[in-house]
Amino acid sequence: MSSEIAPGFRLLVGLGNPGREYRDTRHNVGFDLLDRLAARERVDFRSEKSWQAEVARAGDLLLCKPLTYMNLSGQAVRPLSQFYKIEPAQVLVILDDMALPLGKLRLRANGSAGGHNGLQSIIDHLGTQAVPRLRVGIGSVQQGAVDHVLGRFTLEERPALEQSLERALEAIDCARTRGFEAAMNAYN
Repeated sequence: MSSEIAPGFRLLVGLGNPGREYRDTRHNVGFDLLDRLAARERVDFRSEKSWQAEVARAGDLLLCKPLTYMNLSGQAVRPLSQFYKIEPAQVLVILDDMALPLGKLRLRANGSAGGHNGLQSIIDHLGTQAVPRLRVGIGSVQQGAVDHVLGRFTLEERPALEQSLERALEAIDCARTRGFEAAMNAYN
């Protein structure tokens, strides 16, 4: 286990949609970030039918990519967190946010879903809004919202996306080592 991963969050949930047709879309930045973290930690995801998710373990940290499709993410998160006795405050949800400019991050310890159906599903299934989240800006809507979130990043946007995902990994490490408030102050 890397020294960059220390006690704190016990479950990281990256939101996205399963399937080749959704790979590299704006809506899948949560999956993309967890893939980077898994590669860095040299761990592999395994499909876990009982959790309806792909799950990897990096030391004491579980990484989860729900396979329920975005709007039903809570169906995977709740049974996994219950089985491992993980409290909602020990879960960090990583999701896309079209209200944030591309490259911006926003960490919050709690609050409403802000119109994000995947986060709303998790809030509903865990029974609380006190679920920490890391929102990754995917840029404002150029066309319809569905077309935007299911669209792919342009070649011109890729450098900003790459930088954003690297900063998001740093923010997660900071939250786990220095605390969530320190990460909010440094990365929001």
